[in-house]
Amino acid sequence: MSMHQLRPFLTLLFAVLISAPLYAATDFMDGDVIGTVQHYTVREEDNLYAIARRFDIGIVELLAANPGVDPWEPEAGTRLTITTAHVLPPVPHKGVVLNLSELRLFYFVDEHTVMTFPIGIGREGWQTPLGTTKILRKRVHPIWTPPPSIRAADPSLPASFPPGPNNPLGNYALDTGWYGVLIHGTNRPYGIGKRSSHGCIRLYPEDIEALFKAVEVDTPVMVVDMPYKLGWQGDSLFLEVTPTQSQTDVIAEYHKPRPADLPKIHDAIRNIAGDADIDWYSVDKAASEHSGIPVAIGSR
Repeated sequence: MSMHQLRPFLTLLFAVLISAPLYAATDFMDGDVIGTVQHYTVREEDNLYAIARRFDIGIVELLAANPGVDPWEPEAGTRLTITTAHVLPPVPHKGVVLNLSELRLFYFVDEHTVMTFPIGIGREGWQTPLGTTKILRKRVHPIWTPPPSIRAADPSLPASFPPGPNNPLGNYALDTGWYGVLIHGTNRPYGIGKRSSHGCIRLYPEDIEALFKAVEVDTPVMVVDMPYKLGWQGDSLFLEVTPTQSQTDVIAEYHKPRPADLPKIHDAIRNIAGDADIDWYSVDKAASEHSGIPVAIGSR
């Protein structure tokens, strides 16, 4: 089959959510901002879940950057903003760092290279814990045994799930030092980019395979909750504001959330800005829109 003949087939694969992403997950670090914002024009056969997976972003990331767009029947010709640029979390760039508000995982391969992936995290009542741990074990084709807490919520669950398409862990699992909290794949990729799990961290099947191959046992893991991040790129100061976890739940139901109160954001900017000139209008606009798009708010 020629490449010309393959193109329609590949487009169909994207539409039904089983393709590999177009957006590369590995970035070179030169400053605090990685990637670039992209744009995509909606086609007749598209839906936002397919587009999100195609560009390796989460569904709430895509909805937050494009409010008002119908997730299942977006109008053909609509120009979408694709949030494939990120301010790096202001924590030590070592091992795996997960930002819950951002619904994103960063793996710092070395001092120059970072891999980043969208994630699904614990929903209300099953929150993913904050703090530090490490990768204890790597498992291919894992067996999932539902813990007592999950079985109590759903007694109909079988005692265990063998490897295969019905296994909620997918094909790869990374055990952490927290009991019952894994970084794993999923058989429900539409839950990526939402608070959708019982506390575990879920990745698209193709993303967990890449991460699984890259990380080693004993890799440190840090989980933070930062709805806004600041970082320098050259002489420009960037601000990225994402939905909070509670706003994420509203957006995932295709509604518009109330503005979040971020009382410390101005102080955080003053602390990092030094003698830089700050555009406070852009700051307040970014905080109000919580689009997840890094915005230049000042220069030095």
